[in-house]
Amino acid sequence: QVQLVESGGGLVQPGGSLRLSCVASVSRVSIYDMGWYRQAPGKERELVAGITTSSSTNYADSVKGRFTISRDNAKNTVYLQMNSLKPEDTAVYYCNVRHGLVRTLAYWGQGTQVTVSS
Repeated sequence: QVQLVESGGGLVQPGGSLRLSCVASVSRVSIYDMGWYRQAPGKERELVAGITTSSSTNYADSVKGRFTISRDNAKNTVYLQMNSLKPEDTAVYYCNVRHGLVRTLAYWGQGTQVTVSS
């Protein structure tokens, strides 16, 4: 089975930065869309940032200009650089990969906690 391993979460002060990493155990991550989602207590899970097989990116309006998603296909890794963090960014962040053609082949990481607090 496909395994996604996330790292980089933690506690940070407002205005600080974190970089999340997610390594996927697929044979070739280049054929998968990849993304980061988050879920805060009492809220629905939302897409934070996504990057397609063609390297097109999209971001939630709330993180535009602050977060950057990138991928390194050779390392089977997707990153989320988070700058200027706000308390509202506090959530569990989940990595997701989805096959570019077989859309039902989608996988989730276990999640990593990001807490922005002074």
